Amino acid sequence: MAIIHVKTIPNSKKVEIKKLGDDRYSVRLDRPAVEGKANSRLIEVLADYFDVPKSSVDIVKGLGGREKIVRIS
Repeated sequence: MAIIHVKTIPNSKKVEIKKLGDDRYSVRLDRPAVEGKANSRLIEVLADYFDVPKSSVDIVKGLGGREKIVRIS
């Protein structure tokens, strides 16, 4: 299991993940931060990046903000 810190940038033109440190990432998302769309997309993108099922990605803290703590199991 890994705990990572993610800064999200919603409503970007493309999806992009940048590793900023050992457990810090910046993720650009192509969905708006409305009605959980960006959070859902973040789970999809991180699951693909870490090659795990979407059910293994859980936003632990920061559902309503851009700074999030995510658990990958």
